Amino acid sequence: MKDEELQKLVESISEEWFELSFNHAATFNSRLRTTGGRYLLRSHNLEFNKKHFDQFGMEELIGIIKHELCHYHLHLKRKGYKHQDQDFKKLLNQVGGSRYCQVVPGQRRIEEYKHLYECRDCMTKFKRKRKMDTAKYVCGRCRGRLRKIS
Repeated sequence: MKDEELQKLVESISEEWFELSFNHAATFNSRLRTTGGRYLLRSHNLEFNKKHFDQFGMEELIGIIKHELCHYHLHLKRKGYKHQDQDFKKLLNQVGGSRYCQVVPGQRRIEEYKHLYECRDCMTKFKRKRKMDTAKYVCGRCRGRLRKIS
């Protein structure tokens, strides 16, 4: 699928499901890694991850398009367009857009950590990539002292 085909698909979904026209650009962005698509607030353009279409097909792409169009139309109407807003949740449910996209294998890195710390008081564990000075930092929950476990 090319950008021109994507543009026509987004415009047709917008007309059919939202009964509103889509007047901006919809393109594939090969640099997207952890998301299926995104709505750009300043330009009002939509960008989509082509890997999701290649891996999971048209149905997954349509769900992502509906999700991003919810952001688009609500923002232009000056309503709650963020994920936590009730306007967004309601509209997403009405049009049947996907709340989350599937994970493309090999795209998201598994968080690795080298150092494990534990609070001496509340036993909360903290995973860190970098070593930290236990004399300088305290627990974020109870302000207790930390100790290095591994």
